[in-house]
Amino acid sequence: MKFSHYKITSLLQIFFGSIILALAMNIFLIPYKIAPGGVSGIATVIYHVSGERIPVGFTMLAINIPLFLAAMKIKGRNFIIKSTLGAVFLSVIIDITEQGISRLRELVLASADYSSADILLFALAGGFASGIGLGFVFKEDATTGGTDMAASLLNKAFPWIPVGTLLMILDGLVILIATVVFKSFRLGLYSVVALYVSARTLDRFLEGLNYAKSLMIISRESEKIARALMENIDRGVTGIYGKGMYTDNPYMILLCVVKKEEIHRVKNEVKKIDPNAFVLLTDVREVLGEGFTSHHVS
Repeated sequence: MKFSHYKITSLLQIFFGSIILALAMNIFLIPYKIAPGGVSGIATVIYHVSGERIPVGFTMLAINIPLFLAAMKIKGRNFIIKSTLGAVFLSVIIDITEQGISRLRELVLASADYSSADILLFALAGGFASGIGLGFVFKEDATTGGTDMAASLLNKAFPWIPVGTLLMILDGLVILIATVVFKSFRLGLYSVVALYVSARTLDRFLEGLNYAKSLMIISRESEKIARALMENIDRGVTGIYGKGMYTDNPYMILLCVVKKEEIHRVKNEVKKIDPNAFVLLTDVREVLGEGFTSHHVS
């Protein structure tokens, strides 16, 4: 099998994401019985119920293998290969780092008396780090297995139920099981917090942190404004022909995307030329192209 530069980079990203996710689980989540849904949550419950004799990584891999086999027909070959590697990376890293992290935690935090506030911080930190780790994996069109794969399979049997709803139900069931087994409503709530933070962090990671502003400017002085933005702000401007439905007057609507720090300069330029211009600003999560972020091929 011939590997291109982009394939190797993709595998390294999955490996790096798996490391972050594994460390997040071993440092912040598993030791404190925080089970934020998914196969990792089930594995965490089994790990503690077995008296820490059944490794988390082993359990995750044992559950994920049949899920991947069942999903062969649903998902593409490339997705399954990458996801299998991601699941194996994650399971192996969790198990080989567990003892070392456990010993380090005993040395550093042996005398610590954990309060509810401490566990909440662990849930927040674990959720945030998990979201970052998953972000690197998901960005390469892969997954580490788990309930998202199970949700896709169930969607084939119950097509009227959206995958997102099924995923929420499965994760909710895992958290409910952990709450009952650990006999702690508080731990269940911490698991919900970790799951929420992880999901939000993952969304932000995938959407991109390179925020910008998109402006739509409607003015009778559109030509002058466009020239000022191109010359003074050094930003491209696109003109869109429009018409006022009330006045029946034709207008040139200007579309321009700028960085956050350039917004006040744009407003000043528009105000100098036409104080009565109608300006609409909207958030842009990520901008690819000249003057912003370069396109990356994967």
